[in-house]
Amino acid sequence: MRYRPLAKTFTACLLLLWLVPGLCQKIRVEPPNWWVGMKDANLQLMVHSQGIGDYSVHIDSQEVELTEVSKGDSPNYLFLDLIINSTSATEVSLVFTHEDNEIIVPYTLNERAIEPEQLDGFDSSDVIYLITPDRFANGDPKNDVHEGMKEIGLDRTDDYARHGGDIQGITKHLDYISDMGFTAIWSSPLLENNMVEQSYHGYAITDYYKVDPRFGTLESYKELSSEAAKRGIKLIMDQVANHCGLGHWWMADLPFDNWINDQDNYQQGQQVLQTNHRRTTNQDMYASQEDKKRMSGGWFVSAMPDLNQNNSLLATYIIQNSIWWIETLGLGGIRQDTYPYPEKDFMANWAKRIMKEYPNFSIVGEEWSYNPLLISYWQQGNSNKDGYDSYLTSTMDFPLQKALIEAIKEEENWNSGLIKLYEGLANDFAYPDPKSIMIFGDNHDMDRIYTQLGEDPVATKMALSFILVSPRIPQIYYGTEILLSNTVKRGDHGLIRSDFPGGWANDTINAFEEINLTPGQLAMKTFLRKLLNFRKSSEAIHMGKTIHFSPQSGIYTLFRFIEDEMIMFILNKNKRPVSLALQRFEELDIIGANARNIISGEELILGDEFQLEARGPILLSLTKKTNE
Repeated sequence: MRYRPLAKTFTACLLLLWLVPGLCQKIRVEPPNWWVGMKDANLQLMVHSQGIGDYSVHIDSQEVELTEVSKGDSPNYLFLDLIINSTSATEVSLVFTHEDNEIIVPYTLNERAIEPEQLDGFDSSDVIYLITPDRFANGDPKNDVHEGMKEIGLDRTDDYARHGGDIQGITKHLDYISDMGFTAIWSSPLLENNMVEQSYHGYAITDYYKVDPRFGTLESYKELSSEAAKRGIKLIMDQVANHCGLGHWWMADLPFDNWINDQDNYQQGQQVLQTNHRRTTNQDMYASQEDKKRMSGGWFVSAMPDLNQNNSLLATYIIQNSIWWIETLGLGGIRQDTYPYPEKDFMANWAKRIMKEYPNFSIVGEEWSYNPLLISYWQQGNSNKDGYDSYLTSTMDFPLQKALIEAIKEEENWNSGLIKLYEGLANDFAYPDPKSIMIFGDNHDMDRIYTQLGEDPVATKMALSFILVSPRIPQIYYGTEILLSNTVKRGDHGLIRSDFPGGWANDTINAFEEINLTPGQLAMKTFLRKLLNFRKSSEAIHMGKTIHFSPQSGIYTLFRFIEDEMIMFILNKNKRPVSLALQRFEELDIIGANARNIISGEELILGDEFQLEARGPILLSLTKKTNE
């Protein structure tokens, strides 16, 4: 650190650090670093510091060009537009000058650690394990409580309090996740949620560049990513572009008068506009402007300010933040929360920019609608009447999830029961790429699948087996393998996100080590492990063609096949043993084929009929017929 005479103070300020009290104020620069060699050479920095808007700026570099400086409506912000011409890592100096004060902030441009074309996203060969980190495992009890956070306590008896699960808890159990057969992890957000209550869930982000210290550090997040990669597990980051948390640091000093939606009412202490949740306004040719405004411009909940992506500087901030995390962690994908709620043109630009930088990347968007037409609208390449292209690779298949539960629970009739599943899958004609859509039985926002199916383990096996053989990207919620439920209080989100047994010291039940599990829990875990690990090497399931036959007599049959591999999947709802005539499947030429039951290991040769035991799923691996 060097000094000039006090009449013209020179201070080298490191990001977010006080180096000379009284002379150098805290300066926040975001993104905190960047990379050379990006396909888009443009970078916009947000600078926040008391009175920084009064400073002039220049950059001490021949390789980085400062093209524009924009002041905020608040005097405490500057936005710097740069063009990075450097092809090698370098450190540049951001020089801020006002009267006799000069502040120099070093800014680092790194070499890229990953080749963007080699950064593969998730696809139908993967199975995603969804984790609520606070409820999975407490790997580092030292970070349980952080003074200065608005919610500092732990209470495992309170479903809505923090329980202490963290990043290290996930890292410590990567072998368990891998051995089960999962190939990707999606955790709910791990960024800072400095909120007064319910901060455990992560969706009210208060700093987009900071890991919540109760979950760990940036280094522990990087370690999770690298350790997962060693085991062939991809890391999917849950991101939130629609809203932030009310405790976000910028809420005390908003950069512009239109940084958040309905900002005037918020700043005047008045009731803010709430969203109407009418997601169809994104497609509805008859939708009123009032309905559209309330949908995209209303707040999701009162604790989550709605970000205004029509502010171009905020839009750039969000896009760069996503890229920063992809590059920093080497992500295998992004799950974007509440996808239809932000401005849809912004979301298209966001996804397009990411896919331009990482052409093999994957993004899945949450659209909680049961109409396949609404889901297909958001997948890239769809022929939308309004010409909209989202550039989004994947959406979440809520329609098929609903059909699956109904198909298994309902009595068999002409228009109920398994026909719901058959017709649900028949809707795939609406999707540009059905196999890139994410199918699931439950998640962190809905009743656990075991609860949805009336705590019926056979029904649960039927649902899970369909999820894992259908032409989709499957997602399984943590604890499903041991039949976690929330039946005692359906719809309770805190209970849906229950602790995973064995994730805490002195837990009497340990699902990781199979200590004190019930026979039913052990049976489900064994069943799912076998199916998951078989799926890992099944090309027919990963990318094969699909043919299914309409349900008859309480039996639904689906085939997946590619070259010499064929999978025959049967859902049988009959309560007594029945015989399935195989002549119906003549077009697939399976009579005489060798068959192996994936779960039981039994081997047989298919004849004219196949005997089915009482209700449940059957999964057969078929090979070529024996020579005659």
